[in-house]
Order: sequence, then C-alpha cells, then structure tokens
Amino acid sequence: MSNGFPMVPLKEIVQPAERLETVIAGKLYRQVGVRLWGGGAYERESIDGSQTRYRTLSRVEADDIIVNKIWARNGSVAVVTKTLTGCYGSGEFPTFTPDRTKLEPRWFHWLTKTKNFWEQCDEKSQGTSGKNRIRPEQFLRVTIPLPPLEEQRRIVARIEELTAKVEEARGLRKEVVEKLRRLTPSVVAQTLVDCLDDAKVVTVEDVARTVTDGDHLPPPKSDSGEIPFIFISNIAEGKLDLSNCKWVSQQYFNSLAPSRIAKKGDVLYSAVGSYGIPCLVDTDEPFCFQRHIAIIKPNQDLILSKYLIWALSSSDVFDQATEAATGSAQLTVPLRNIRKLRFLLPPLPEQHHIVANLDDLQARVDAVKQLQAETQAELDALLPSILDKAFRGELV
Repeated sequence: MSNGFPMVPLKEIVQPAERLETVIAGKLYRQVGVRLWGGGAYERESIDGSQTRYRTLSRVEADDIIVNKIWARNGSVAVVTKTLTGCYGSGEFPTFTPDRTKLEPRWFHWLTKTKNFWEQCDEKSQGTSGKNRIRPEQFLRVTIPLPPLEEQRRIVARIEELTAKVEEARGLRKEVVEKLRRLTPSVVAQTLVDCLDDAKVVTVEDVARTVTDGDHLPPPKSDSGEIPFIFISNIAEGKLDLSNCKWVSQQYFNSLAPSRIAKKGDVLYSAVGSYGIPCLVDTDEPFCFQRHIAIIKPNQDLILSKYLIWALSSSDVFDQATEAATGSAQLTVPLRNIRKLRFLLPPLPEQHHIVANLDDLQARVDAVKQLQAETQAELDALLPSILDKAFRGELV
C-alpha cells in the first residue's frame, strides 16, 4: 500500500483493552455495533442485563479500535467516537487502545475504509475457528503504513479537507436533483394553465373509456409462470419496469377481465404508498398488476395518452389526489376519486403541441439527471482515490 511509509504490525502500536463488567439484570446497557466496509461504529438498541446471554460485557471509550470478529473480513472494524463512550460490546467485539505517541486514531479511522485493510482482515480470518472469525492475535498481525505522528496528522487534515469538499459536492448534486423533481410538476401545471383560452375542465372519467384497478386476487406466491405481475414499485419512477416482478401463468392472465388487461397506450396510476404517479404503457407485452394500481384506457378521440400522463403529473392534479387520499398507516387514493381528478383539456392539435414542448422539457431534465448520476459516480470514486494516495504518501 505504501511507497514510502514503513509497514508496521498493529501489535506494535495497539494494546487489547478489556473493561469487563459483570452483567446485572435490571441495568440498561447501551450497545455498540460496527458497520461493514469501514462504515464506522454506531449505537445499537439498548438492552436490559436480563436480555443478554453474556455474563460480562466490555465498556468502550473514545478512540478505541473495535472489531467485529465475524465480519472483520468485510471491513467491520472502526474507531469509537466520543458519542459512543460508555457503550458496551460482547466478546464478539474485541477492543484495542492505540498508543497515542505512535498512532493518530483518525489515521486508523481512514485506514479502515481501504481495500488493502479489508483484504488483510479477510486473509487473517481464513481458517480460524467458527464462521471465519478473526482472533484478536490474528488481527494484531495486520500491518498498516505508519509515518511519523505529525505526518499522520497532516495527511488526516488533508483527507478531511478533501472529503468535506466531496460531501459538499454530493449535497449540491442532491439539491439540484430535488429541485428538478419539484420543478417539473409546477412547470406542467403552468403549461396547462397557459392553454386556458381554448381548454375546458374535464375529469379522468370524462376522457376514458374505462377506469378500473388491477386484479383483486391475492398476489402470486411463486414465480411459476411466463406473464409478469407488477407492483407499485414497477411504476414508481413513472416508467414501466417489468423487471423484479412476480410471474403468473397464462391461465391466471386469461381469467382477468378485459378492462384489467393493459394495452399499449393505456395509463397506469399508482393509488397507494407512492401514490399519484402516472405511467404510460409503452409495450405490447402482456402483464398484469396488483389492485392498488389503477388502469385508465383513454378515449383516443378526445385525449392523447401522453397528454393524460402530463396532466396527471401536474402539481394541481397531485394536490387533488393528496386531498382525496385516505388511511393512516398508508395513504390510498380511492378509485372513485381517481375518476374525479380534474384537469384542463384543449383540442387535440393543441395537445400535440403541449406534449411536444413538455417532452422536450423532460428530455432536458433527463439529460441533467444523467449528468448528475455520472457526477455521483465520479464523486463515489474520489474517496478511494484520495485514500490510496494518502497512504502511499502521495497526498500533498
């Protein structure tokens, strides 16, 4: 890992730390856990002493190094933060105290996020007792790059300066995506209002041949079949996704009423959970869906399917759906209220014009989102690159 720093085994710079306490029934114990892949230590749910099978627990303090014996091979090693002081771990979480004259705890914190460290922990876990647990003596054989203390602190400060900038960029990226998500329905609503002179107010049932919901039979329990059975999650992004679904038999599909069989050009509408999301059926492939998805079969003599999609996507219609939603545990828009959703309907030629403009807007939004996704991938790759340079002594 290091081109210029000496590699030092942990046994030379850390010591086992056991602050054992006998477990007492009736006493509340804060528990510490360790996330995988260098994700850090965290506080688990507290337990009463009567709820654990361990006779003793070990108390941790700030800057301790804590190891999950089973999952160390997957990067479950961390430095304890101040907020976790006073938490407890069982014998499955051995702890060690660093020699502060040789090792800066934050230096080790960043090391726990590196591939080389994970690989060493994995290697030291192989062939040990139980489920590939890493024994404390094996963990102490892991080697790390160790420059002088002042150099460790300098590099840590530089790492944290750069990662702060990465996190700031992530926050800005997320903010842009969220603004786009909120902006589009408002722009759609305003676009529809702009056609007010030659439009009339209609309801969904005014422009549909049928409005019904999906199959009321219980969802399939197995995947024995060739016809996709989709759920709300398959239309949650406003686009039909036939992956990650259940599968039903042709016989099951044939038992459905024609009004519950989606055809190309039909519109699906989520009615529960992530409600208020329309989705265009853009495939001739047969599929069926749960009852919490409404199916709208537009009257093509009155309305374009894509215009209906845009109308249902507007903030005005979403607000209507929200007002109509019922339930406490999970909001649901009843089918009768979906039929009554109101929007502006201009003549067909104007619909074509509006759809073209809004499709162009969506293409621009999608392009920004794609750029943001690429930027996110670049940001995700930055931290490993920063750490690799840091522990090679190349971070200036």
